[in-house]
Amino acid sequence: MVSRWPPRRLLTAAVVLLLVGAGLPFLMVIRVLPATWGLSVLSYSASVSGAFVGYLGILSYLQWQRQRRG
Repeated sequence: MVSRWPPRRLLTAAVVLLLVGAGLPFLMVIRVLPATWGLSVLSYSASVSGAFVGYLGILSYLQWQRQRRG
């Protein structure tokens, strides 16, 4: 088993993390938020984590489909 969480929850968490990872830099560029080092690291971490969790979500979904079919 790839993850204990259901695939839908993993994919939802991935989408939220990726949106945060894309939204924070956008808000920094249009100067709504100050461009600090900590906020930049948080944005990068959310983006990378979202991609990783999304990958796990896809793998969990594929594994769930295989178990369901066979």
